Amino acid sequence: MVQKISLFNHKGGVSKTTTTFNLGWMLAVKGKRVILVDADPQCNLTGLVLDFRGGDDEIEHLYERGEGHDLKSGLAPAFESRPVPLKPVECFPVERQEGLFLLPGHIGLSEYEVTLGIAQELSGSIQTLQNLPGSISALIERTAEKYEADYVLIDMNPSLSSVNQNLLMTSDFFVVPTSPDYFSVMAINSLARVIPHWERWSERASSLPVLRDAVYPFPAVKPKFLGTVVQNYRPRRGAPASAFQAWIDKINEAVLETLTPELRKLGMMLSSDCYVQQQIDDYCLASVPDFNSLIAKSQATRTPVFALTDEQIGQTGRVLATAANSRDRFKEIFSDLADKVIELTSYASSD
Repeated sequence: MVQKISLFNHKGGVSKTTTTFNLGWMLAVKGKRVILVDADPQCNLTGLVLDFRGGDDEIEHLYERGEGHDLKSGLAPAFESRPVPLKPVECFPVERQEGLFLLPGHIGLSEYEVTLGIAQELSGSIQTLQNLPGSISALIERTAEKYEADYVLIDMNPSLSSVNQNLLMTSDFFVVPTSPDYFSVMAINSLARVIPHWERWSERASSLPVLRDAVYPFPAVKPKFLGTVVQNYRPRRGAPASAFQAWIDKINEAVLETLTPELRKLGMMLSSDCYVQQQIDDYCLASVPDFNSLIAKSQATRTPVFALTDEQIGQTGRVLATAANSRDRFKEIFSDLADKVIELTSYASSD
């Protein structure tokens, strides 16, 4: 059974795309079949995986392939009232990693925001829009079934949009990427207020006959919080520098005291034992230091930081040795993160 995991934070600049790419690749290394869904109209994940540095012609060629090759065109039959059913999207195999696939994004996905928002208001006119709220989940499920995926990782845009509301509340799990700064603390506190509203909407939507009996029924799902990922801090002697550690502590405090109590009331947490067994302190799944120069090599080669070869790093001597040590450390971090995700999601599946 496929497990859908959303990576969501309405604060930008917290490395959602980087985390999605690296985590998805590592899960595939561990033998899982994974689909990366680019649900951000900025399409950074799509550009990273498919390498659009060659210019607009390459991007145009992708979208000229026709319906069913990206997220927006896959949803078009539902959102543009076409008399054809939703079909699985033709995903792109990710080069050099078996079992990893990309469901590309599209800048025009944001064009569906207003219509979906109206449909999700559950108003009296919902009859004419009843298939929309359940269509995104249906498309992803059908695509996952086609590729026999174990996991779908959804890279979401930094907003409180109707599409994000839909994606999060129809996922099985979610991860909140953060960065050590004041705005991430604010974002955690904000999520503690926003998610309860979304959860109440989802409960109503899944029980409303007009949505439950639609061609694409809105699913009754209760997404579970896996934890946070803290990224982009500067290390000192293997640990975050003091200024960064102070913000990390404040993020963890906000998660412990504000976010998780609200999520637990909503039934959106795993049992406490699940986190304890995985030695997850403060609900932080991983702390990932700044990639520094390795991120440029990663982007240029479309390879996760931890999978870069010595040749791809392109250095010699002491500089290469230092970079290789950093790469190997990142491999340990993302391997541990993937193991935690596998274990936490397996606990939920066995409940």
